[in-house]
Amino acid sequence: MTDRRSVLVLGDVMTDVVAHLDRTPVPGSDVPAVISAHGGGSAANAAAWLSSIGHPTGLIGCVGSDAWGDTAEAELSGAGVITHLSRDPARATGTCIVIVGPDGERTMLPDPGANEGLTPGDLPLAEFRTGRHLHITAYTLLREGSRAAALDALALARRAGMTVSVDASSAAPLASAGADRFLAWVGPADILFANEDEAEVLAGRTLTDLFDVVVVKRGPLGALAHSATGGSWEVPAVPARARDTTGAGDAFAGGFLGAWTSGRALRESLEEGASLASRAVAVVGGRP
Repeated sequence: MTDRRSVLVLGDVMTDVVAHLDRTPVPGSDVPAVISAHGGGSAANAAAWLSSIGHPTGLIGCVGSDAWGDTAEAELSGAGVITHLSRDPARATGTCIVIVGPDGERTMLPDPGANEGLTPGDLPLAEFRTGRHLHITAYTLLREGSRAAALDALALARRAGMTVSVDASSAAPLASAGADRFLAWVGPADILFANEDEAEVLAGRTLTDLFDVVVVKRGPLGALAHSATGGSWEVPAVPARARDTTGAGDAFAGGFLGAWTSGRALRESLEEGASLASRAVAVVGGRP
């Protein structure tokens, strides 16, 4: 096994307000819920899960000049993540309302807030250097306000000879942006992560022409990977009682990247992703 390469994650940092329901909502009426606040954001979640397995991890993002921004930075630093968080004085820290049904499946209502304020000037240039890996969650590309920062980060990583992965993030904004535009923004890169809905949006394109590895996260069905060299691998999900699926895909990416950047084979990397995702669904919220 080679030495572990540190991972630099770029993307959103949120506060998740989670409403956990034990029955299906009734329109126009009341349904009891257990409500709690948790650290969230796809990039922050992935960084936290990576750090939880002892992998050296940094996070680039933007939060508000508010108490939730202070909390986000303190929690991530406490989890061992090296934070590079800029502060937006005009926007609040991003917030997401997460409604979790009795089956553990979640519906998300995000307000990106300060995540829109990330600019190229916020990028810590010294962190982009040979021997590291950059992981970008596509929300930062799909939002117009932060797109320039994400594009500059990709350019910096490529100039430095870093390996690069991109998570497609969410099917609806991906479809709104358009598959061709999205792929023009992100490719070529080493790894693309997508769930089945996101992969469907990108269907019809030969993704292995742009990415060395395409990983499809399939929830309870496990995950599969296709390589540009022609190989394919598939692993089952690790059984777990699903309390909340929030952050499961982020945990999967963290587990996969922790293994892959340590020189492990694709099948082993898929297995590590599935293992960490099973831990994620067993807890409420998107972090360890």
